[in-house]
Amino acid sequence: MIPKYFFLTKGVGKHKEKLQSFELALRKAGIAHCNLVNVSSIVPPGCKLITRAKGLKMLSPGEITFVVLARIASNESNRLLVSSIGVAMPSKKSKYGYLSEHHSFGQTDEVAGDYSEDLAATMLATTMGIKFNPETAWDERKQIFKTSGLIIKTQNITQSAKVDKNGLWTTTIAAAVFLPEQ
Repeated sequence: MIPKYFFLTKGVGKHKEKLQSFELALRKAGIAHCNLVNVSSIVPPGCKLITRAKGLKMLSPGEITFVVLARIASNESNRLLVSSIGVAMPSKKSKYGYLSEHHSFGQTDEVAGDYSEDLAATMLATTMGIKFNPETAWDERKQIFKTSGLIIKTQNITQSAKVDKNGLWTTTIAAAVFLPEQ
């Protein structure tokens, strides 16, 4: 199966049980009713990014659903959690793109989002032979990648949360959800 579409989603869940906090995060993301299968990070050639609303309408309960999933959980009071998916799409529809998953403690949405976007763009750039200094700041490399004409779009979806003061399990997720042709 080669997916024709994908969409991005995110969620956070809090509960006294770790598994239930994950389930609640999946519910917030709108994908709890699917059987999720984790896959690696390639966006097939011609696979189109669609809105979350459109993608959710295309899912059926119990469906085997392929995802790239970033997930992190903790019950350590006041700990900051973040999960992020980065996207890098080539300008030529005949080429494949990249997704990256990132999860960490203590990062803001912006820092984690930039990091995951940078990871995806760097993986794509290296397969396309774009010359760049990996030590250069992301903002500078982003301009190099876009002006090369080979990478047309980068973006991310990021979810952060602070573990509640009473130590409930908190889970954040970010996901890229693949869909077949309908």
